[in-house]
Amino acid sequence: MGKLTVRALRVVLAVVFVGTVFVQASMVWTLATDPEDGSLPLTPLRLITILGMVSGQVTLVSVWRLVTMVRRGTVFSHAAFRYVDAVIGAIVVAALLWFAVTALNAPGQRDDPGVTVIMGGIGLGILGVALIVLVLRMLLAQAVARDVEATRMRAELDEVI
Repeated sequence: MGKLTVRALRVVLAVVFVGTVFVQASMVWTLATDPEDGSLPLTPLRLITILGMVSGQVTLVSVWRLVTMVRRGTVFSHAAFRYVDAVIGAIVVAALLWFAVTALNAPGQRDDPGVTVIMGGIGLGILGVALIVLVLRMLLAQAVARDVEATRMRAELDEVI
């Protein structure tokens, strides 16, 4: 991975992280100062938004750590699994939060249930992303196993020579 690519990705990750912190701070401020006066249950939606931002931040930090490992050449190690697992967990949490938003929104969509169906489909799509990352985790596991095997074989060859 080139230096320019790593820097560009880190800039994007940092900007998104700062943006999520700003949204969280805004939501906390709104929870503390703005009374609930709309037709939607705003307090649960605001809490879900805050938790959704935490889920995104976990993903951002985990990707940052994985990029660091790629740059150092240590990504094919068992230490990388904790970050990939964190990404998978954060995506699953995001999907569950989306389903909660869908459930909160559903009573207002009695005249047009298609919106609720579409929102449910988006939640399934989010879970699909978690499954894709899980498949990539399995590929990482295979790469780590082959790297360990290659290291073992190299050590045996060094003993013979």
